Amino acid sequence: MTRKPARMYRKVEGQVYTRQEYMGGIPTCRITQFDTGNLRTQFPFSLSLGTEEAAQVRDIALEAARISAVRVMEKAAPNEFHLKVRRFPHQILREHKMAMGAGADRISAGMRGAFGKPVGHAVRAEIGSELLTVYTTKAHLDAAKEALRKASHKLPVPTRVSITERAS
Repeated sequence: MTRKPARMYRKVEGQVYTRQEYMGGIPTCRITQFDTGNLRTQFPFSLSLGTEEAAQVRDIALEAARISAVRVMEKAAPNEFHLKVRRFPHQILREHKMAMGAGADRISAGMRGAFGKPVGHAVRAEIGSELLTVYTTKAHLDAAKEALRKASHKLPVPTRVSITERAS
């Protein structure tokens, strides 16, 4: 079956569903790397992409945002940045798959046993939660802002970029 639209999972509602030891058939998390770029250098500036609303962000959207930001930073400032995904998608998303089409009423059980099967992962983000952080130098601040702006277009929630300078 095709993937359902993200708007179905965006709202934070219901109980947290995270205990994987009790579930079977959970798909793997789509985020491939949580730390990218130059991991050894301490950079003086950090730019964080924070949420302005409480929402659930699917792991697929978070990975798309990460790839988008890394692509911009690799072109503008190769080896002069460190990008970190700040939240891990613990929330397991469930879906009650329904048969559609002719004759579906004979094979479908309706809403009997409608708990759902695991279909993916999501991050439960509160207001102000930081999803991505880019550490960089003063010369590459504009590139980092642009990278986080492009990454924000991949996310289903309004975001804001905050800049902090490390004390040296």
